[in-house]
Amino acid sequence: MSDHILASVREAVSQKRPLKIVGGNSKAFYGRHIAGEELSVSGYQGIVSYEPTELVVTARCGTPLSEVEEVLAEQNQMLPFEPPHFGEATIGGMVACGLSGPARPYTGAVRDYVLGVRMINGKGEDLTFGGQVMKNVAGFDVSRLMTGSLGTLGVILEVSFKLLPKPEAELTLQLELDAKRAIEKMNQLAGQPLPITAACHDDGRLNIRLAGFSSALESARKTIGGETLEVGEAYWHSLREQKHPFFLGDRPLWRIALPPAAEPLDLEGDCLIDWGGAQRWYRTDRPVEEIRQRVHARKGHATLFRHHGGETDIFSPLSPGLKKIHQQLKQAFDPFGIFNRGKMYPDL
Repeated sequence: MSDHILASVREAVSQKRPLKIVGGNSKAFYGRHIAGEELSVSGYQGIVSYEPTELVVTARCGTPLSEVEEVLAEQNQMLPFEPPHFGEATIGGMVACGLSGPARPYTGAVRDYVLGVRMINGKGEDLTFGGQVMKNVAGFDVSRLMTGSLGTLGVILEVSFKLLPKPEAELTLQLELDAKRAIEKMNQLAGQPLPITAACHDDGRLNIRLAGFSSALESARKTIGGETLEVGEAYWHSLREQKHPFFLGDRPLWRIALPPAAEPLDLEGDCLIDWGGAQRWYRTDRPVEEIRQRVHARKGHATLFRHHGGETDIFSPLSPGLKKIHQQLKQAFDPFGIFNRGKMYPDL
C-alpha cells in the first residue's frame, strides 16, 4: 500500500498536480477548504511494532485511532494527550491536525510524544526522521514539525509514539464559581503539587479532574474542596469529542489561546474555559477582525475552528518573520505545492 501511495505522489509531482490527503476524514472541517485530487491513505493500516516494556508504539497512518487505543488499554497504557476522534480518526490525521484533549496542559501535546515519522515529501522521496527512543535526537525536530502541519509538508506514512501508563484512579470535583473566580482558582491550584489532569469552567461550574493513586486523590480532594461529579468520565469525553451541549449548533466556534491567568474576554457570545484557562472556546457571531484585535491585545491568538464557510483567515495571520519561516519550510519539503495547498494559509 505504501508503494501505491508513493507512486501516486510521484506521478502528481511529475505533473505538478495538487493532492488532497484524506485519511478518516473526521477533521475535514478543520482549516481552509481546498481543491486537489484525493490521495487516500486510509488503507495503509496496522501497528508496525509495540513494545509495552519500552512504552513505545509505531503505527501506520491509516490505522484507526480507536484500534491503537484498544491495544494500548490491554497493557494499561495510553496516549497521554487525549487526542479527539471526531469520528473515525486515523493515526496520520491525529498527528497532522495536532489536536489534544483536556489533559494537554498537564501531560503535554501530541508533538511532545512523537518520537519519529516516516513520510513522503513533495519530491516523491520516502524519508524517515527520528526513532523509537527519546534520546535519538537526530531528525527529532522534523518529526515534531509534521505535527499540526495539516498535511502541507508531506504524507505521513508511519509514526512512533512515546506512551504512559494509565493512572490507577480518576476523580472529578465540581465547584460553583463564576468565570473570573474559576480562572483565579485554576491558576492558584496549578502552582501546587496536585495530581490535576484537566480543569474546565462552563455554565457557572468549575470541573477539575484528578488522576493517580487513590491516596493522592483523597488528599487532593481535601485541598480543593467541591463535590464529586459522578459522571466525570462522560463529561470529559463529551468535552474532548465536542459532544458537550456547548458545542452544538451552527454559530461560529472560535478556539482562543490566552495566558492562563488572563481575565475573561469582554466578548458577546457563549464561552467555555478549558486547559486551566489557557484555551477559551467561544460561540459568537462577532466580526473576525474584532475578535482578533481583542485577543491580540491579551497576547493570545484565535482560530476559527468550526462553521467558518471556508474563509481565508481561519488561523491567526502570520507575522512577516513567521511567514518567511513557513514559506521556507514549504519550499524545502514541498517545493511544487503538491500537498494540501492552502489548507492553513492561502499562499502556502
